[in-house]
Amino acid sequence: MLLALFLTFYVFTLVGNLLILLAIASSARLHTPMYFFLCELSVCDIFFPSVSSPKMLVYLSGYSRAISYAGCVSQLFFYHFLGCTECFLYTVMAYDRFVAICHPLRYQVIMSPRVCAILASGTSFFGCVQATFLTTLTFQLPYCGPNEVDYFFCDIPVMLKLACADTAALEMVGFISVGLMPLSCFLLILTSYSHIIYSILQIRSAEGQRHAFSTCSAHLTAILLFYMPVIFIYLRPTPSPWLDAMVQVLNNLVTPMLNPLIYSLRNKEVKSSLRKVLHQLGFLPEPL
Repeated sequence: MLLALFLTFYVFTLVGNLLILLAIASSARLHTPMYFFLCELSVCDIFFPSVSSPKMLVYLSGYSRAISYAGCVSQLFFYHFLGCTECFLYTVMAYDRFVAICHPLRYQVIMSPRVCAILASGTSFFGCVQATFLTTLTFQLPYCGPNEVDYFFCDIPVMLKLACADTAALEMVGFISVGLMPLSCFLLILTSYSHIIYSILQIRSAEGQRHAFSTCSAHLTAILLFYMPVIFIYLRPTPSPWLDAMVQVLNNLVTPMLNPLIYSLRNKEVKSSLRKVLHQLGFLPEPL
């Protein structure tokens, strides 16, 4: 049952995000900074669950539950690389909405293609730096205990349990590193949205306010879905392996699957482009 359930989630995640990429790429109207960053988010949501889900599905299908040392290192690195990149990306997307709503006349100048490319590459670069630091910090420890990871993939808290040395100092450094980065991004997002809400409240027409709020509601929903598992797993003083595993499965599979729905259900342009893509692929009949 778990194999069928998680495989369904994983397939829907891949298909949903690929459709978002195709819809944005095929529509010239969607070639704007907001949708450019949404494309990068869809790429992250394709690769992020792919770090741990295929191996987990192999376990559930009854095959070998073994993983090599290099595979374990790779899982931890790419999990935090993509997770950190996505965290920085949500911050950049909040800044994009801030410029679009608070400085609409200067939006095209401020968010030029060059600036968008720098911001997008910056999210990946700093995500790589953060993941390299966390991976090096974790695997510099001596591991001489049982070679069994009490989890469904290699992550920092479970790897520290297998170390033979005292890990108190490293746990504190990792806690600060994992906690400080998301907290800084979250504060920047709150700052952007405080200015956004103030600007929206200055709009006199109710229709204008509703339109402005609708462009931000999808992003806010995605942010909440992303940050709640991070806070629950990494920033609690007393972790619970089973509860953490349940939350982590939701974070790895369900949230990336929901993001395409969140960003398309309330967006007429994306829905229109999706209909065209699905019609071209033969999944929808010819529109009347």
